[in-house]
Amino acid sequence: MLQGEEKITRKITFKGNPLTLVGRLLKTGMPAPDFKVVAQDLKEVSLANFKGRTKIITSFPSLDTPVCDLQVKEFNQRAAGLSEEVVILGISRDLPFAQARFCETFAIKNVNVFSDYKTSSFGINYGLLIKELNLLARSALIVDKNDVLRYIQVVEELTTPPDYEDVLKNLTEILKSGALPLKEAGLPTKCKPCEVGTPPLAKDKIKKLLEATRGWELVEDKKIAREFKFKDFTEAKYFLDLVSIIAEEQGHHPTLTLIYNKLKITLTTHAAGGLTDNDFILAKIIDTLAI
Repeated sequence: MLQGEEKITRKITFKGNPLTLVGRLLKTGMPAPDFKVVAQDLKEVSLANFKGRTKIITSFPSLDTPVCDLQVKEFNQRAAGLSEEVVILGISRDLPFAQARFCETFAIKNVNVFSDYKTSSFGINYGLLIKELNLLARSALIVDKNDVLRYIQVVEELTTPPDYEDVLKNLTEILKSGALPLKEAGLPTKCKPCEVGTPPLAKDKIKKLLEATRGWELVEDKKIAREFKFKDFTEAKYFLDLVSIIAEEQGHHPTLTLIYNKLKITLTTHAAGGLTDNDFILAKIIDTLAI
């Protein structure tokens, strides 16, 4: 699980009934996406707040269920034996007020519990949002000091707990082997702010990037566009909502044209008067979204 091509599974069940996970498809060894969640004091928190530390991130549907209740308590207990370089984040879509009440009632001091209730930023960025329930899947992830995703465990049956021993075994191996260098093949994983006067990409670079961004077409030498087709209007609108959340976090906003079951996405950088790396970065992220 440490350095292989393990991916977040898309198949989980609830009491044997299949559920759909939506969001970005991630795999170990890639840069861990940033996300925005809400602390119990209603302040916004992101992965960047824990830079330089090894992170165990555990998600769960709701603290009002016995398995989730025990999950947080179990990680809280086991965290007492971990080094200070390790921080545990617990994330659900419970409201911050309910999370605060739970943590106070059960003296949860070793797990930082956050809410993904606002935009499902964590769920979308990590492919752990359950479409049918609008809750988070049960998971345990490990992100090392360099913010490389090193371990993925998604519990396939929602009513069962995580494999705590496997999480801690892999944590020990990760700490022993050290953080991996943050390597990005080609484009960065996050858009950068553009100012007026930023030069557009040269035609030869656009051609090269377009070859690596299949499905997107060059429009007027200044834009790239792709049309996504879905089974109905609701599905197309759902995908549009996912894209809009990702785009807002990236600070790079496409033109979205929704016509019944088709969504056309057009990307360009207005400040540059043409295409920049940001357009291809966002296109690449959009291509990893699944519903």
